[in-house]
Amino acid sequence: MGGGGSGYMGDLNPYNPVKISGFAASAFVARNFNRYFSAKLSYTYGKIAGADSTSSDPQFRERNLSFKTSLSEVSLVGEFNFMDFLAGVSNNRYTPFLYFGVSTVNYNPQAVYQGHTYDLRPLRTEDEAKPYPNSAIAIPYGVGVKYNFIGNWSIIGDLGYRQPNTDYLDDVSGYYPIPSKLPSNLSRALSDRSTEKGGPDVGIPGTQRGDLRSHDTYLFLQIHISYTFVTSRCYFE
Repeated sequence: MGGGGSGYMGDLNPYNPVKISGFAASAFVARNFNRYFSAKLSYTYGKIAGADSTSSDPQFRERNLSFKTSLSEVSLVGEFNFMDFLAGVSNNRYTPFLYFGVSTVNYNPQAVYQGHTYDLRPLRTEDEAKPYPNSAIAIPYGVGVKYNFIGNWSIIGDLGYRQPNTDYLDDVSGYYPIPSKLPSNLSRALSDRSTEKGGPDVGIPGTQRGDLRSHDTYLFLQIHISYTFVTSRCYFE
């Protein structure tokens, strides 16, 4: 099991690849094929958020968008240890490692408006033809360090990024729509929030609303505790 922080890079955080905006917790089971290679099935729950109001960029503060979402991920990854390592068996007490795999993640971006929390997906704030999916396939990859601190027990630290096939983790992707084409007053209010604090109206239809990158990215930074079951034929954690 493990826990730590979650973060994201996207339209509300295009520059900082290690910005943590929420927590993460996970559980996993792994099959060690030998002392170098293993396969790991994991479930991770995390939360990410972003707010233009906290940005150091004045253009972002004028845009004034914000979001938060929970992430529910199931992943299958392959791990490679750089050193001969198996808790309770190997002479090496530690090893760096890297991993790569595939995952599926559920997400549901929300925003707080006038004291109430609203789901953004059904509001179609960029005049999408239909609401975007609330799940995505992602590619997880990352690095970490394993340390066998006693017996078959190990502590594992890792930093992993995910590339999902969506640009809507934050409900922001492309351009400001024509307000009259949006389905409701609430959609119009949450599509362009630039005038809420008395600032200039930057939401001119057809102008850039997002950073125009094709995908958002999310990350998990975690510490795990594992126990390795050793048999004469295979190794499980």
